[in-house]
This record gives sequence, structure tokens and C-alpha cells, in this order.
Amino acid sequence: MMFFKKSKREKNIFIHSPLKCEVIPLESVPDPVFSQKMMGEGLAFIPTRGEVFSPINGKVTQVFPTKHAIGMVTEDGLEMLLHLGLETVELKGDGFNININAGDIVSVNDHIGTFDLSYIEEKGKEIISVLVFPNFEEKIAEMIPIKPDEVESGTRIAQLILK
Repeated sequence: MMFFKKSKREKNIFIHSPLKCEVIPLESVPDPVFSQKMMGEGLAFIPTRGEVFSPINGKVTQVFPTKHAIGMVTEDGLEMLLHLGLETVELKGDGFNININAGDIVSVNDHIGTFDLSYIEEKGKEIISVLVFPNFEEKIAEMIPIKPDEVESGTRIAQLILK
């Protein structure tokens, strides 16, 4: 295990898996809004369980009324959007149970809700989920993937080097 001294010059943010899942490249997501990074750089997941956990220490900025998407921000101002499933806004919240609200402070691996994978698939939607960073270009110098493949929720999956 390596330890990094925090200097003013280089600061890291570790991203932890919000799901028990297989981590996949954002480019392989079957939705051009995400795969072409229109919403920012990020990571994608094929969940194997519908329990959702916080990927960061930060503040909840938004929980969409349909519960399928959650906005957060780190203390360094990095914005992130966790989008559960694809085109799941059309489910109008059915199958989602998110138990955090805008303004809440969350820590890595806090349980923030659930989504029903089989219900989403029954409704013809993709369970593939994404975590994107809308202000990545402005805030991040580099993203270093740590743990591809299958991971438990809470596992470190990427290191972001702040500009």
C-alpha cells in the first residue's frame, strides 16, 4: 500500500464504486449522451445488485424527482452525476428508492438507496449505470482507473488528479 503526502500541488480524489457491479468503459455505454462524453468524463457499471452507495465524500446537490439520477459535489468542487440505468427517467420513479436529499452530506460507501434491477429490465430499460463528472475538464488533470472488472460497492475504482 502506498501513501501519498498531500501537497498543495497535487491533490487526489478517489472514486469508489457506488454499486456491486462490473466496471466498464464509458465509451461502451449504449447511449451517445454518455458514451460520447457530452455530460463529461466518467465511468460506467453493469450492476449485479440494486443497492446504491455514495462514491465520494461530499454534498448531495440534487436528487431528480424521478429518483434515477443524483447530483453530488466534492469539497474541491468536482461535480458528479450518478445516473441509475438508461432512459429510466421514463419510469417516473417506479423501481427507485433513494433515501437522501439535496443538501445532505454523504461519506464514501454511505447507503443512499436502491433500484430494482429486474423491474427496470422488465420495463425494457438498460440497467447499465453511469457516473459522470460534468466539470471534469475544468477540475481534473487526469483520471487513473484503479480497479476494472467486478467489484464490491465501496471499492476504489478511480483516482482523479486535480488540476
